[in-house]
Amino acid sequence: MSCLACDLRDGRLPLPGGRIHEAGGWIVEHTVGSLGLGTLIVKPVRHVVRVAELDEDEAATLGPLLRRVASVVDELTKPEQVYVALWSHADAVPRHLHFVVQPVTRSTMDEFGLHGAKLQVAMFDRGELPDEREVEAFADRARALLR
Repeated sequence: MSCLACDLRDGRLPLPGGRIHEAGGWIVEHTVGSLGLGTLIVKPVRHVVRVAELDEDEAATLGPLLRRVASVVDELTKPEQVYVALWSHADAVPRHLHFVVQPVTRSTMDEFGLHGAKLQVAMFDRGELPDEREVEAFADRARALLR
């Protein structure tokens, strides 16, 4: 079975913005999905489908890394809120787990009339991808702050 996260990690699929950061068994990338410009993904380097499968080093690095990534997203986008959500299913099957770090603005919530997980689902359903050049520019700014 193919794994999108592994395919992106290994360069089998194009990754706009490239790898932004790597630390403690985790990779940070811009999402390839339709959750908006500035939405970053924090995923384990290893193929892991459950938090309980993380090794001690991965687990110890996770909290501080999520905090750093959320701070960078907050600084670069000035949103109403930064969501941090675990996603690990595709077609109702556990897949490579990843944390979505998503800036959410008041205008986005007003546009969709939603917030939280319902907003994320509606954004996925709409399928609108951010401009690749804007993703690359955002990734460069995030990369500089995560150094």
